[in-house]
Amino acid sequence: MSGRARGRARGRARGGSGDAAAPAPRPGDVAAVSQTPSEAQAAAAAHAAAAPPSHGSGRASHRGGARPEPRPGDAAVSAMEGLSIGDGERGRRAPSARYIEPHTRPADLNDKTGGHGKPVQLLCNYFRLESKPDWHLYQYHVSFAPEVESKGTRMRLVKEQSSHLGPVRAYDGGVLFLPNKLPNPVTELAGTKRDGTIVQITFKLTNELPPSDPTCLHVYNIIFNRILKMMDMKQVGRHFFSPHEAVTIPQHKLEVWPGFITSILQYETSILLCAEISHKIMRSDTVLDILYELHGKVRHGFHDAAVRRLVGEIVLTRYNNKTYRVDDINWTMNPQSEFDTKDGSKISFLKYYKETHNLDINDFKQPLLVSRPKKKDIRRGIQGDILLVPELCTLTGLSDDVRADFNVMRDVASQTRLDVPSRHRELQRFQTNMAKNEQAVRELQGWGLQFSKNLVTINGRLLPPEKIIQAQNKTFSYTSDNTDFSKDMRGNKLISCVPLRNWILVYTGRDEQKALDFLSNLKRVGPPMGIQVSDPVRIPLPDDNNNTFLSGIKKAMNDQTQLVVCVLPTNKKDRYDAIKKLCCINLPVPSQMVLGRTLGKAKMLMSVATKIAIQINCKLGGEIWALEIPLKGMMVVGIDSYHDSKHKGRSVGAFVASMNKNLTRYYSKCCFQHQHQELLDGLTVCATSALKEYHRVNQALPERIIIYRDGVGDGQLTQVVEHEIPQLLKCFSSMGQNYSPKTSVVVVKKRINARFFEVAGRELRNPWAGTIVDTVVTKPEWFDFFVISQSVRQGTVSPTHYNVVWDTNLLGPDKMQRLTYKMTHLYYNWPGTIRVPAPCQYAHKMAFLVGQSLHEEPAMELADRLYYL
Repeated sequence: MSGRARGRARGRARGGSGDAAAPAPRPGDVAAVSQTPSEAQAAAAAHAAAAPPSHGSGRASHRGGARPEPRPGDAAVSAMEGLSIGDGERGRRAPSARYIEPHTRPADLNDKTGGHGKPVQLLCNYFRLESKPDWHLYQYHVSFAPEVESKGTRMRLVKEQSSHLGPVRAYDGGVLFLPNKLPNPVTELAGTKRDGTIVQITFKLTNELPPSDPTCLHVYNIIFNRILKMMDMKQVGRHFFSPHEAVTIPQHKLEVWPGFITSILQYETSILLCAEISHKIMRSDTVLDILYELHGKVRHGFHDAAVRRLVGEIVLTRYNNKTYRVDDINWTMNPQSEFDTKDGSKISFLKYYKETHNLDINDFKQPLLVSRPKKKDIRRGIQGDILLVPELCTLTGLSDDVRADFNVMRDVASQTRLDVPSRHRELQRFQTNMAKNEQAVRELQGWGLQFSKNLVTINGRLLPPEKIIQAQNKTFSYTSDNTDFSKDMRGNKLISCVPLRNWILVYTGRDEQKALDFLSNLKRVGPPMGIQVSDPVRIPLPDDNNNTFLSGIKKAMNDQTQLVVCVLPTNKKDRYDAIKKLCCINLPVPSQMVLGRTLGKAKMLMSVATKIAIQINCKLGGEIWALEIPLKGMMVVGIDSYHDSKHKGRSVGAFVASMNKNLTRYYSKCCFQHQHQELLDGLTVCATSALKEYHRVNQALPERIIIYRDGVGDGQLTQVVEHEIPQLLKCFSSMGQNYSPKTSVVVVKKRINARFFEVAGRELRNPWAGTIVDTVVTKPEWFDFFVISQSVRQGTVSPTHYNVVWDTNLLGPDKMQRLTYKMTHLYYNWPGTIRVPAPCQYAHKMAFLVGQSLHEEPAMELADRLYYL
């Protein structure tokens, strides 16, 4: 079974979504109201489109009060409420509490740029933030006498002092930031509350911040968020989108909102704005429409079907552009139900939305969606469930069944997958629109800031293609613009092959001919590659029940069985999981799943059989190809993690380590990590086991260890540096009193917003595989670099970021970059380069299998084989 098919098979079952259902059924199982569902929704949509976002003070209940009563969704908050730069009073977070990435660049590494490769000129999706040479940000503590409790009143009183403070400021109710210094260190002004009380306001200068100060960078981002709102962009989650530029895909009831992911940070020599194009996928119908449609299809067990369809989905309330996770459905409440407001009075949902958002709810009997408060909501004192009206909610993103629909994904990709010229054009249009917006220009001028008109230019380097080695030292290469070398492998023998003598072929009666055709082709393609394929034990099954598959495999298996191959009629997740548990835990033997429809395409069968033969050889312990690896006595490790789909709050950590000089044989082990538990406990056990296995195979311990650590989220780098690395080093020393291998730990990050465009004459194109970027957009406090290791035919290629957070190997920038690029060639599931080093991808495959299907540690008998491919 392919990775994509397995991913679809493992997704949560979702209800179907077809054409609109007839108006008769009601999800609340009550009498119909005067309007049909389509008419009711059309009216609600019209109101929602016309109503501007609210700028109220919050939910219809106290934000700070711990009220157990249900409440509707958030009202929109003012632009400055997200400013978390207070001085600590009234529970505000001080600047020192903000996360700061650790400084990991070695003190003696003066120059982290390499020199190997051909120079290439690149553009990147960054704009320079320009300011005057002596520019500073001035921080003031603001106090009131008598004290003013209301944050809104404090902000209004400060705003009224514009004639003294200037036209622009950043104030969150506690700390004030100004672009210009007031004449005196302490300034006292007077303001008047609405009840006529005179208030003395004191502004005390507490700090002068340089442009690169972390707090200053934080204020830059707040200012830029203001500018995005001035450009009529709406914040959804953390990012900003343009609903007025939405593209509709009516045949699938979808909308695509274009937008940007932006951040302003300090890079090597300057402060840069990174702007990456993003898209928000929205349903054009509401959750109520989906309930109507589902009720028309499922009359019996409708409540259970609705829960399965909606729980876990993310919905957006368009009246305030906020997103919520659906945790449950409350069938006992409806829009006529009442909740407590912040003044203690009761109000119905119908009346609240009419008075607050000018929205009419048409279905009075619809149930309410339940969204439980997040940790940040609980910290603010919110404990009760958040109740949402389905008629006012829209699903975001794509469900698993929609993702499995090729036509939907093709139509969505036509809007979201931008090639290099289109991406460059949109970025320049974004900058032009900002420069033309008078309000945005005034805001920037008030702060003494401006952005460069053009994208940042970078000098990168292109590494030469690597030589691929197969059996009998036969070598070939590829071109940097297309790293797929599958054609060059045809007719060549694999480096090492395991004869397939004792194996089982399991299939149902309806797939018998497909299975026999597959067997015939497998016997044809195997010998030219060096794989001897004997006749299997054939197990035809009378039906496709899970137990039938399991019992058939158990009866046919013996101590000499090398492999189990199952031809599956469908990609049912429970059947796949059951067979994998049997073959990976209970009766450990490598297994291969193949979908019957994959074998049904006669013209493709030879190609399919070739790929499966290579994959089977890997699972049995064979080697496919290799590269020239000049370093001796080296172990390369890949670490990744994946959330366990069965046990909430538990993650799987996978540890994959090379066992030979050519880095083509691996030892794999996993561990489990519970929420709030450090992963390092399990990693040390994995590392000890891997070192012992390396010593058994090579009669010596490795002299060098290179660890590629994937799966490190934002804000977790400190944990890796301060906890994981010391424990791993301690683990190494436990192998012997004098054992201290040279060690490098490289954090691998794929989810980044940087994009690079190669300048080719007057045109822009994707950089070729092997392109290295180690200047301008890297961080001065890190030993980091970008590698573009894969080639793409559509869209814009995504680079991978590498941060060397620990290094006693002292290989230097060039060797570290070249080794990293080499490792992207050694993933045996793809004859070409991939986006991350092969051990990282192997670790991901293992963690995915365990987290999605096994939920237990696989048997150690399989640890020396790539059984999870």
